[in-house]
Amino acid sequence: MHLNRESDKFIAQNDISKANFKKYLIISELDQKWGFIVNDAGYTIIPKGSEYPPKGHPGTHMFSWKTGRIINEFHLVLISEGEGLFESKTAGKQKIHGGDAFLVFPGEWHRYKPNKKTGWTEHWVGFSGEIAHLMIKEYFFKKENPVAGKFNNQLVTKLFRSIHQLIKEEPFGFQRIASGVCMQLMAEFCNTQHGSGLKNESPVSRAKHIMNEKIGEDINFKTLAQNLGVSYSKFRSDFKRQTGLPPLQYFLLLKIEKAKNLLLNSNTNSQQIAYELGFESDFYFCRLFKMKTGFSPQTFRKNEWAKLNKLK
Repeated sequence: MHLNRESDKFIAQNDISKANFKKYLIISELDQKWGFIVNDAGYTIIPKGSEYPPKGHPGTHMFSWKTGRIINEFHLVLISEGEGLFESKTAGKQKIHGGDAFLVFPGEWHRYKPNKKTGWTEHWVGFSGEIAHLMIKEYFFKKENPVAGKFNNQLVTKLFRSIHQLIKEEPFGFQRIASGVCMQLMAEFCNTQHGSGLKNESPVSRAKHIMNEKIGEDINFKTLAQNLGVSYSKFRSDFKRQTGLPPLQYFLLLKIEKAKNLLLNSNTNSQQIAYELGFESDFYFCRLFKMKTGFSPQTFRKNEWAKLNKLK
């Protein structure tokens, strides 16, 4: 995954993760208009046996384990080494291991601390704004599930370092660049949670590849799951969690998208398209096409060709 050129300049500079760093930014009206604002970021090495949290944070961000705290921004916290505890009002208490990350929601009581026997190294970024709230309040992030296990990897480390260096140096436009990097971090957090830490060649990814390869065939998904080495119930559950659709519905939508392409870029009639895409009949294909697009294949072709002719 590629960062923009400006942030790459900062990543290439000295490794800044060897010392503690934190910075709380002054946010202007112009920054607010951008819609996604990085408010603060930093990293702290907490040696074993140390008191927590360390001093030096603003009063609004300080807390004790006894009282916890409530803040008015989102915080994404990565624990790269060590272990400890995280607790929030909605999710309850959870053990945190090195490599885990957790998301703190604005207005949500929470607290966290390292195990005194191990200490920990924490990296965080605080952010807010209208776009941040729109992104977080939807399906992808829930207060009931604020932890992503095994989140730490080379890309995540690079993204955190980029944010830290950007706010340390504050070059022109750094706030907008940092917000983009932060959104990429949140995408990684989301993918880690919904993908359960799976790699690109997961059963779901392999199944999607097979669907594209066999788009003109009829796939038995129970047999496919068996061939992929997982139970059908787990395969279906994982597939829906990662794509938002059951396998069959996803496969049918692939066929509909392929049908659209054929309708727009060839003179193939609906009966031939139905046969080419493995539908049991032209009637079933036309009914499904209208259900998914709102138009019959013929009307869809006519409307889209009319639009193209107007553009010429």
